[in-house]
Amino acid sequence: MNTLWTEFLVREGATLEGSGIRFNAPATEVGAVESGTVVVPLVHLGLIRCAGDDSVPFLHNLLSNDVKKLGPQSAQWSSFNTPKGRMLASLLLWNDGTDPMIATSADVQPMLQKKLSMYVLRSKVKLADATPDIALIGVSGAAADALLAGAGIAASVAPMTQAVSGELRCIRLDQRNLVLAVPTAAAPEVFAKLAAGGATKAGTAAWQLAMIRAGLPLITAATQEEFVAQMLNFEVIGGVSFNKGCYPGQEIVARTQYLGKLKKRMYHVHVPADAAPAAGADLFTPEFGEQSAGKLVNVASAPDGGFEALAVMQISCAEAGQVHLGSPQGPQLQFLDLPYALPEK
Repeated sequence: MNTLWTEFLVREGATLEGSGIRFNAPATEVGAVESGTVVVPLVHLGLIRCAGDDSVPFLHNLLSNDVKKLGPQSAQWSSFNTPKGRMLASLLLWNDGTDPMIATSADVQPMLQKKLSMYVLRSKVKLADATPDIALIGVSGAAADALLAGAGIAASVAPMTQAVSGELRCIRLDQRNLVLAVPTAAAPEVFAKLAAGGATKAGTAAWQLAMIRAGLPLITAATQEEFVAQMLNFEVIGGVSFNKGCYPGQEIVARTQYLGKLKKRMYHVHVPADAAPAAGADLFTPEFGEQSAGKLVNVASAPDGGFEALAVMQISCAEAGQVHLGSPQGPQLQFLDLPYALPEK
């Protein structure tokens, strides 16, 4: 984490918990997601700056999306995969005016930077941990645009585009959710201004719930190498290009797309549990007996009790509707809506 930024947040009443943060009990914070607009320090994410003349072709040859189409006002979902097509990291990319920036889960950021560095060779590319230099702030809620306007922050209209206000970049993920990339020195003032403008200060659980409801997954250390891109609906949210050249895992991802081999998909579910289920926890169904039929990807407290999650499972099991957490006798999941339609089989 960024020390200067987190020291400010602690003074604001935050409690650091592992790679996450909270200001109140998780149940209170996720309630604010449902009833209002929240401002969240995204300290659970890490940043990598990819600088140099070859930075765009370098990333283009390694990631699942078409980085050559990453314009100065755009953003992209993407992934870095094993040669077998399994995700090592899910990524949010944008151009900060000079270099491509990569945001990923903080617990996989060091691994990702190290693995990408192995491909540099003679390329004119320098990879650096940008987490100390740039603070990420999430804004989520129906009044997000009005809140930003009141703080003098420009926000673009279209999803996966960005607007610039001085040194601050505002990346719109969808209608309700935006990410601010702010120089660390300016982050406390921006955060305080948004909180004073009517946003509720909230922690990691609130942002996780917002992302779960948006159907936007985050690969963490617990779920690395578990999923091919389409299992996480990445081709639906725009995280895969099928028209670019090769990249690690491309053959598997393309074969899954064109030969109809996909047997698993990601769904939005409610889990009636007393304790938070862990990301990577196994799911079971009558069809598969004692054999795992899927896994949880991301989990957050639900405002009305229990937990909401993104879960990858056998499509046939989701259609049958009887899916249990942890064992064939575990809590039964309830299926909730995603904000986008899944492709027909």
